[in-house]
This record gives sequence, structure tokens and C-alpha cells, in this order.
Amino acid sequence: MSSHSGTVAVARRIAMPRGLYTIRSMSPPVRICPSILSADFAALGAAIELVAPQTDWLHVDVMDGHFVPNLTIGPPVVKSIRQHTDEFLDCHLMITDPAQYLPAFAEAGASSCSVHVELNHTAALIAQARELGIGIGIVANPDTPFEQFAPFLADVDLVLLMTVFPGFGGQSFIHSVVPKITQTAQEIARLGVSTVIQVDGGIDIHTAGVCALAGATAFVAGNAIFAQPDPLAAAAAIRQAVNTSLTKPALSEAALTEAHRS
Repeated sequence: MSSHSGTVAVARRIAMPRGLYTIRSMSPPVRICPSILSADFAALGAAIELVAPQTDWLHVDVMDGHFVPNLTIGPPVVKSIRQHTDEFLDCHLMITDPAQYLPAFAEAGASSCSVHVELNHTAALIAQARELGIGIGIVANPDTPFEQFAPFLADVDLVLLMTVFPGFGGQSFIHSVVPKITQTAQEIARLGVSTVIQVDGGIDIHTAGVCALAGATAFVAGNAIFAQPDPLAAAAAIRQAVNTSLTKPALSEAALTEAHRS
């Protein structure tokens, strides 16, 4: 599928990974995003292929050992992944200086890069990503207030609301983030834009439904998929949990929080 200067029609799988200003219009509305941080890196290609039927976006956690206390992968691994898959590569940059590395990730084949608003260079990073022709997201940590990222919601393709503190996989879901998901969804609706709300951290068959009811539409899961005996079935179960939750009547914020605690 080729891209052009206007809107790019993007399927769940894409032939061209870049030039994506149309993350917002991608379908289906529920996006399952397996996180390769929890996959077996000795057999990463096989792990990616295994979950491909349930993959909408492939989530790539990039950590520099400075912004967060862990060190993971960089553009060379993204380039290797791109050579073996046409999946949408959703890169979460947990790094101190994303401006320095955005060109390398774009060249490596990243479909989209998400940067942390805590760095306080958000407007410049959005502009840089647009110039590079890749999708752009913003990320907010659990304790980052809504007011810090709200001004950028109309300018980005996605907002990633962390439901754990970034740096390591396998952490427990922080339920106090749920009201912020709802607040973000309400603001996006008020603005009349279709910015995707993504959640990451402790997402499983229980918490995914809670987040979906609050307004999230993209769900990053690592251990809940790759640490299970059947990763493909685990990803399908998360999708089913989300779809099931969306058939329920809307709940208040207090009820959403209580639903998770129970």
C-alpha cells in the first residue's frame, strides 16, 4: 500500500510503515498492542509472528537507562524488526533526548514514536516527528497531571497514559489513573478530534475492560500475552475482555475504580 501527500489509507497491516498522519482513522477501534519487551528476544521474530493474528500495533519499549532505570533496545533492533514484519511499529521512547534519536527511529522503520511530556519539549518534538513523516504520540506518567498534556491532545495521533511507572515490565496496575483516562476521553470528545487513548502497565483481561469503559481504545500488554502458555490466545482474550466491557452500560468513575478493585 503506497502513501501520498494527503491522507493515507491504513489497514491493520501496512506495507509502508511511515508517513502516518492517519493513526486516528485506523480500524478496528479496539487495538491490541503486544509489547515485545516481554517476548523472548532470542526468538523475537517467531514471537512476533505467533501473535500477529491478534496484533493491531506492535509496541516497542525503548529505554535509555537514564530517563528510566533500565536499558533496552534502539534503532538497530527496530530496523531488524521492520525487515521481518509489516506490523505497525508503535515505539514508546523512554529516553532523555528523543529529539536526537527520532530521525534514527524514523529511518529504521518506526511507524510512530511516543514521547514523554515530562521532558517539557513537547511542541518541538511533535513538529519534528511531523517533519520526519511518522506518527507522534505523547506519554504521561501516572503522577503527571492532566493539565500538563491536555494542550497537545488535538496535535497528536495518540496519548499514552501509563498505568504503571515506566522502566520495568510486570508491575501492578495503578487504578488511580482510571479517572484521568475518563477525563482525557471527555476532552478529546469536546475538542472533536479522534486522538487514540492508549494504556500501558498491568494490562490484562481484568484491567483492559476497566480502561475501555473509561475511554481507552489501545491496550499495551506484555507479560499478559508473552508470559502466558499460549500468547495468541492470551491476546485474543484481552480483546474479548475489551469488547465485552464495551457492551455494558457506562459506569461512573467511582464504579470504574471499584470494578477494578473487585
